[in-house]
Amino acid sequence: MLRHEFRPGKLVAGLFLTAAGITYAGDAGGAWDTPWFAVIPMVVGGLCLAGTVGLLARAVRNRRDRRRTSAPAEADGTPGPSTPH
Repeated sequence: MLRHEFRPGKLVAGLFLTAAGITYAGDAGGAWDTPWFAVIPMVVGGLCLAGTVGLLARAVRNRRDRRRTSAPAEADGTPGPSTPH
């Protein structure tokens, strides 16, 4: 059993922020020359992508959980939870 839920949005954000840190570290170490504004699109794009991935993962998780809770009620012939109209 997993100790915690997998959060792909946090993974994507971490990867992009790590890439930004490596970019600046390479510039500080003299490996290459990075303009000061080059990392801004990388960070903003990574955070937007992470937000999108997080929302998608949450939607999939909620749909899976709803299916999981309603499936046993339908399997044994008893009606599931009623929804107000």
